[in-house]
Amino acid sequence: MDAKRFVSDRLAAISKSGIRRIFDLAATMKNPIDFSIGQPDFPVPDNVKRAAADAINADFNGYSVTHGTADLRDAIKRVLAAEFPDWDPAVVVTCGVSGGLTLANLVCLNPGDEVIMPEPYFVSYPHLTGLAGGKSVPVDTAPDFVYSTERLEAAITSNTKLIQMNSPSNPTGVVYSAEQIQAVCEVARRHDLLIVSDEIYQILSFDGPAASPASYAPERTLLLRGFGKSYGMTGWRMAYAAGPAEIIGEMAKLQQYTFVCAPHPFQKACVEALGTDMSAVVATYRKKRDLAAKILGEKFEFPWPAGGFYFYCKAPDGYPNATAFVEAAIKKNVLTVPGSAFSRHDTHFRISYAVPDDKLIEGCKILCSLAA
Repeated sequence: MDAKRFVSDRLAAISKSGIRRIFDLAATMKNPIDFSIGQPDFPVPDNVKRAAADAINADFNGYSVTHGTADLRDAIKRVLAAEFPDWDPAVVVTCGVSGGLTLANLVCLNPGDEVIMPEPYFVSYPHLTGLAGGKSVPVDTAPDFVYSTERLEAAITSNTKLIQMNSPSNPTGVVYSAEQIQAVCEVARRHDLLIVSDEIYQILSFDGPAASPASYAPERTLLLRGFGKSYGMTGWRMAYAAGPAEIIGEMAKLQQYTFVCAPHPFQKACVEALGTDMSAVVATYRKKRDLAAKILGEKFEFPWPAGGFYFYCKAPDGYPNATAFVEAAIKKNVLTVPGSAFSRHDTHFRISYAVPDDKLIEGCKILCSLAA
């Protein structure tokens, strides 16, 4: 039997994630310096782990309501009310921000609808758009890796429906200023578009709070935030979406038939997480950022990484493209991700600095030696 003939065309068009290819390669190497995977290297806070264990032992192990438990949704709404006093969005708890993005695309897009997304983009954006029948419209954001009003408006057609945003950004680490966010919101208003704002790294903003379109265009913002990167619980698959009740209601309806609900005991633990001070972790990652910037800045060009835990470095002279540089680094036991995983251009490579400081210093020095 030829099993391939049973695979749909829409799946056959999707290649394996460039990040996951490097991740799989790391599993075959002996003690590599792994700058490839975007996963925090700090543990889930002890009080949050205890809350999860308590929830399991108290038998919160069945389905929750599809929207998410009332106590977690209430806690999320309190956090959002403190940040956005004039906004009263509907909320649904999702299985990771990736789950929220999947639901959002399937709910919002009809075949042929266009989604504007910044290039470079997180790897899943174009694929999730395509799975929903939509068309991805990448907008080049180089050299500062922020939407320009001119390029954004030039990309809009009669089929445009969504503007995808990601600040702090993966892969660049760039954080949009309030003025830059406002400019995007003004474009969305002029053309009657919805902004899908992926803010999974919102807590990890090192040079001041990260602005959100929910402050400037709340009526046309679908906000997606997660617990995985901020609280070290990427494997728990916990996140939420907030926005117009009509859209959130449809996302919850679709979740009934797909993810069903987010993990019940972890929803209980996330109530505890929302009340947990993560400032010490933010300070630690700010120091890691500064440490890496000092070393890498001697040999590489990169936009200033004000959030997340990434550098997006331009491949040095002497290499035909970023992939060639990444391959050279692999031979030195250092794993990074080529920019071709995030873009149509193979000019940059991404470093995740969510690693112990000794590995960070050693790996950055190796990369600099290859640039020399």
